[in-house]
Amino acid sequence: MKPLLWETPSALRALLCELVSWESRTLTEGERTFAPKIADKLRELAYFGEHPHDLALHDADLGRQLVTALYKHPEATETVVLMSHFDTVWTEEYGVLEPLACQPEELTKRLLENKEDLPEAARVDLESGKYLFGRGTMDMKMGLALHMQLLEKASTEQWPINLLLVTVPDEEVNSAGMRAAVTELVRIREERGLVYKLFLNSEPSFSQNPTDIEEYIYSGSVGKIMPAALFYGKETHVGEPMKGMTANYIASFLTQRMEWNPLFRETDLGESTPLPVSLQQKDLKLQYSTQTPYRAAALYNVFLLKRTAADVMELFEQVATEAMAACNASYRAICEREQVAGIGDVRVLRYEQLLAHAVKKMGTAEVERLKNDVLQQTEWDDREKSLRIVDNLMIQCQELAPATVLLYAPPYYPAVNTSNDPLVVQSVALMKKTAQALGNKIEQIHYFNGICDLSYVNYEDNTNGWAAFESNTPVWGDTYSIPFADMAKLKAPMLNVGPFGKDAHQRTERLHVDSAFVEMPVMLETLVKSLYDVHGNL
Repeated sequence: MKPLLWETPSALRALLCELVSWESRTLTEGERTFAPKIADKLRELAYFGEHPHDLALHDADLGRQLVTALYKHPEATETVVLMSHFDTVWTEEYGVLEPLACQPEELTKRLLENKEDLPEAARVDLESGKYLFGRGTMDMKMGLALHMQLLEKASTEQWPINLLLVTVPDEEVNSAGMRAAVTELVRIREERGLVYKLFLNSEPSFSQNPTDIEEYIYSGSVGKIMPAALFYGKETHVGEPMKGMTANYIASFLTQRMEWNPLFRETDLGESTPLPVSLQQKDLKLQYSTQTPYRAAALYNVFLLKRTAADVMELFEQVATEAMAACNASYRAICEREQVAGIGDVRVLRYEQLLAHAVKKMGTAEVERLKNDVLQQTEWDDREKSLRIVDNLMIQCQELAPATVLLYAPPYYPAVNTSNDPLVVQSVALMKKTAQALGNKIEQIHYFNGICDLSYVNYEDNTNGWAAFESNTPVWGDTYSIPFADMAKLKAPMLNVGPFGKDAHQRTERLHVDSAFVEMPVMLETLVKSLYDVHGNL
């Protein structure tokens, strides 16, 4: 039998370095060309030479593609889905070393020559010789390399279980790749008669503090949703300030109440979500003038464990209503002090209410024209388009002003967790035992806090809470959608078992080489083989 391509630690390291060298920052040409390169790499395996139709490219969006590669045992139906993403964040923080950001061996050597420039923790790790530095080494091309190694070994040794590798673009921004992959996963399952037994992701294990060198496995993933607001006041000249109301004044009341608000904290299985913070706040003036800014917008980050989009919108509306009551009370006191009538109270309404009002006033055709004016602006992303659609409608519906319009902006990651599934309980125990045999220690975390594509499988929502997201997301169905129905069809437990690393999304991003090239291959092989018995029976 020919030796395997990626079986040894040195061969696996070389594979990782090759994958990293294919620069694939989100929304770049490198991201668009990565999937065909992976497909070509997988064609080097004998199995796909014999089964070429089990390896395929699928369209995501914007010229980007995802890859599926199925090893199908003739007698098996049970299937492990190996999930990964191949896009990375950008690299400008590397400064003069940016040309080496995607060359791990060279970067690590160069950093060693200039180690005094690194923070102490990174310098210590660099000097230890146990870390490989570079963009994508940790997050998460090592996970993809491990899955490729598993696929090669399973197909060569004919393990009596199926493996379906799925690697996607765009996890770092909108998860367009995984949202497209959901429909393909449903289709492949039905066409090939598969039963999905486990969704296995290999996002890296994140340290919990700067000195933490423990490894973790995750049996779920935290959710994320982005409530947003468009604030519409009344314009005036700065020389006549009491004839108007700035949107910035209105916004300040809501942002004060959204930042770190414990109402949005959730706790489950002993773990809690981080508190909400604002991700953006700005007025919508495109140039300076002495006209006051009367339109502004804000985005807020909210993490989820059990709540639905409907639950969060209810809370958001409650907080916004309280904020605007305070705003109105403050404004009325100022008007009384200045002995002016004022322009009235700020109202709170949801985007769906604004949309219904606009359709009644102008008709569906005109509303669609106003929306399309925004959707055609290719330089704006989905968040900007969402805000600008609301802005366009409010400009035509100023009888509603002053107002705070509540909406959702993409992306939305539902929370997911299968910690109590018997297979997960058994697998977690096995991974702890295996790590101990390797001289290591791992702990279980119930919710992966890095946000990942596991959010788009095993969806559960008996209350149709997703409908609040659809009806209050201005770009829904045009430039952004989520296949909720197909997600609900992908019922299987999930685990995230990946290599240890540090400083994802930083210039000191690094991968622990023993974890990645020695321990993790054993861990993942042990896990997959545990899903069938020692006699090869399913």
